[in-house]
Amino acid sequence: MAVIAVSVGVVCTVAGCAAGARRLDAAAHVSVAAAGVSAQDPQAASLSSGVVRHYEYVFPDGAMYVYDIDHGHRLVHVVRLPGVKGVRGVAASPRTHMLYISYGAFGGLGTIGRLMAYNLLAGSVVYNRSYSRGIDSMAIDPAGARIYMPDGEGSRDGVWSVIAARSGTVIGSINGGMSPHETVVGLSGKRVYLGGRNWPYLEVASTATDRVFKRIGPLRSGVRPLTINGRETIAYTTATSLLGFQVSSITTGRVLSTVTFGPRFERNSASFLFSAPSHGISLTPNERELWVLDSPNNYVHVFDVSQVPPSRPRQIADIRLAHPLTGDGWIQVSRSGCFVYVGDSGDVLSTKSFTPVAFLPALRSTKESLEVDWRGGLPVATSTRTGLGYVTRGTYPPPPKCA
Repeated sequence: MAVIAVSVGVVCTVAGCAAGARRLDAAAHVSVAAAGVSAQDPQAASLSSGVVRHYEYVFPDGAMYVYDIDHGHRLVHVVRLPGVKGVRGVAASPRTHMLYISYGAFGGLGTIGRLMAYNLLAGSVVYNRSYSRGIDSMAIDPAGARIYMPDGEGSRDGVWSVIAARSGTVIGSINGGMSPHETVVGLSGKRVYLGGRNWPYLEVASTATDRVFKRIGPLRSGVRPLTINGRETIAYTTATSLLGFQVSSITTGRVLSTVTFGPRFERNSASFLFSAPSHGISLTPNERELWVLDSPNNYVHVFDVSQVPPSRPRQIADIRLAHPLTGDGWIQVSRSGCFVYVGDSGDVLSTKSFTPVAFLPALRSTKESLEVDWRGGLPVATSTRTGLGYVTRGTYPPPPKCA
């Protein structure tokens, strides 16, 4: 794979990228105070408070918007990212203080995909690399050392590139499902889950060998957004053309159940123009609830999954979005388990009241968001784009204490 180093809006060599990126970022930061918002950026605010502060980062094309979760989701910081268009994935590593954005082409002959690394402490672009193939929804390992980058749903090669996060250099590859699209790394860091848009299996690869050693399925049609529990024993997957989701055993590789939303909620193919009607699925951190998007009807459905297995998921709430979707949507759960963020809508939903409680304008035009938590001027925790389960031992924790 050919690799080219560039800086956003600036042509530079590998050696000259850092300086060019710093100059760019100095001009790219936007004062939200000038826009009528009185706030501090996350680093400064966490230094002065002495407690953990929670922030939602949202990535429409060309910018990064930061919202203060603890103070009514007010906008506190904006960074302009000129030239960053077609964002397909975001990931963060508190351990290395880095944030990563994949953007550009998502596969196909002669396409160019890009990966930007942004230092959260310095507020600067570390590198912005181009690859002679596509990019898509990536994932990073818990150590912040390796990024697993799908070649893109437009590709037919079934390849996920393994990228050294520190440099952006491709150091390996994994052969997974056709049309590489979705990626999840388990909490253990030992497994990476590969979803091909045109492949009926969820492939499981070892991060030690970069080889697939298990497949889950066959599943309905192609694999679309997915999530897993903390013990890495259960997978929840959505599929092309399926209004609903499937539950599978990672241990046996078998599908346990296929779940739909009932007769009240049917797909209207005439008005819904996208291929995946449930393009968003997330677990709450305590793994008691599963939140699933119903894009054709502008709803989010909530299921009690605390008894899965052996029982099937039990539908407990149907939430109508206050702001209809502008695309096929996305679902991300906060690390506290108190909020659910709906990409392409902008709605923030309460897991306590099952109602919309806030609106993030920047989230209305993107599926890309994640949470980064700060303490003492340092990032200390993050979510992924997808809400994963975080129960690795014992019983399920109690519901979170949400305001």
